[in-house]
Amino acid sequence: QVQLVESGGGLVQPGGSLRLSCAASGATYSITQMGWYRQAPGKERELGAFIHKDKGGRTNYADYVKDRFTISLAAAQNTVYLEMTSLKPEATAVYSCNAISLMLVTLESWGQGTQVPVSS
Repeated sequence: QVQLVESGGGLVQPGGSLRLSCAASGATYSITQMGWYRQAPGKERELGAFIHKDKGGRTNYADYVKDRFTISLAAAQNTVYLEMTSLKPEATAVYSCNAISLMLVTLESWGQGTQVPVSS
């Protein structure tokens, strides 16, 4: 089992920046990739970005975050970060951390989510 705890959310003004953190604990040796999703009010959850723990730390981004969000991994600390810049009001959402683990089967773990309101 992998447990995930997000931090770093909070109110940010349009055009501002924010860094989210997600610390993993438990069976972290089994994690193959970690990522960030978001769910805006009244909308479905969507992928923001993910990073492979192996494969040289390869990253993938959704089109809507390219060039503005950066995902990174501190492997020794089992912590994944999401640096968000040039935030717009439409980025207002609950941001959740996700981890894919491979043991006998593939497991998916979620954090509790952290709110990011973008408003002046």
